[in-house]
Amino acid sequence: MTFDRIVAGRIVTPSGIIEAGWLAVADGSIAAVGSGADRPEAAETTDYGDAYILPGVIDGQTHAGSQIGFPGLGPTSRAAVMGGVTTIVDMPYDEPDPITDGAVLARKVEAVGTHAVCDVALYGTVTPVPDPAHVRELIEGGVCAFKISSFESHPVRFPRIDNGATLTLIKLLAGSGLPLGLHNEDQEIVRQTATTFISEGKIAPEFHSTSRPEVAELTATGNFLELGRGLGAHLHIVHISTPTGFDIVRQYREDGQLATAEMCVHYLHFDGVADMKRLGGLLKVNPPIRPGYQEALWEVIDRGEATFVSSDHSAWPLSRKTNPSIFDVAAGMPGLEAMLPVFFSDAAKRRGADEAALLSAELMGDKPAKFFSLSKKGRLAPGMDADIAVLAPRPYVYDSKRNPEGPGWSAYDGETFAATPVATYVRGALAWDGEAVTAAPGSGRFVRRA
Repeated sequence: MTFDRIVAGRIVTPSGIIEAGWLAVADGSIAAVGSGADRPEAAETTDYGDAYILPGVIDGQTHAGSQIGFPGLGPTSRAAVMGGVTTIVDMPYDEPDPITDGAVLARKVEAVGTHAVCDVALYGTVTPVPDPAHVRELIEGGVCAFKISSFESHPVRFPRIDNGATLTLIKLLAGSGLPLGLHNEDQEIVRQTATTFISEGKIAPEFHSTSRPEVAELTATGNFLELGRGLGAHLHIVHISTPTGFDIVRQYREDGQLATAEMCVHYLHFDGVADMKRLGGLLKVNPPIRPGYQEALWEVIDRGEATFVSSDHSAWPLSRKTNPSIFDVAAGMPGLEAMLPVFFSDAAKRRGADEAALLSAELMGDKPAKFFSLSKKGRLAPGMDADIAVLAPRPYVYDSKRNPEGPGWSAYDGETFAATPVATYVRGALAWDGEAVTAAPGSGRFVRRA
């Protein structure tokens, strides 16, 4: 048999790294995995030498449509493949209509087939008064999870879902297996604190973290998990900035609640004092990046208490990130292109390069695939989609302007990473060759929850 493609290098699998390994690709799937110079015949063979051949990254938290609607899937997915990301799990807070019913979901699925160059799985959400029929439509339409917020960023596109509505939704999802994710900040605490800070003239970037105090995040986290106690639903915190938050989730899990928590890569990489002074509003995210927690959050990773790692990518224009008052700066930052090299580089400092490769494959491949029930994603094994990220162990200085469709800025600009994404394959097709995006718009597919 002649295969479509052979990709060779150091193959990263859950059981270890296959030296001088190769993957055989046929019809978009991995047909065989092996090692040594005696490779099968293929129409095309690419040997990447000492580069790590990783499962394509699954970014479990992106915001493609929050500014320009569904066409945002185009630039977002192109940024994804530049960073070795082959599947994005996109949030439901699109402009102007969030994904709250089957009709809107169908339009977004259609947009994936028009704009995306990587595969896309989708979150759904609800209105402040959840409609059981619409929830069923979203489940039947293939969403892989639901997300709500305890803090209102926009009355229609990103509303607050109160405790009564949250409890209704938890009961609707109980037994479905679908995770219900929460943006975990207490609205009353945050708004009261922000009002006080503004009145006192505390509007500089260094006040961002304390204006959204840790207690607001922990209160929302505990309240959400308590609402689900004993109901059998899978409750998930989509971003935790503090080790105490992970402790709370672990305690509920030990008490029998199906509770999980996600780590965003920027919480592991940046410090809320030193880097906020340096970068200002570019580093504003919610919940905030807090001071002095990097080591403790890496210990969360070491203990296996982070379900997976994501980017929370949101590519705001620079004009939305440089206002004089931090309270007028948009929350969110681009991260898709940098997520894999940042995480790999930081992990390599702690564990060495090979262990960093294995950890990246686990927390950005295997674990998010299992979490979202994307059954053909996340591992390099026969029968799986041939989603492949090639990471060469050579340093490079990150420059966001390398992406002509990006916002032209990044909090990571000027940093030196220990490894470079040199190729990305989506279902066996080359989507990024290390210099340019080679995939055509619409080559990405909507991935339903299995």
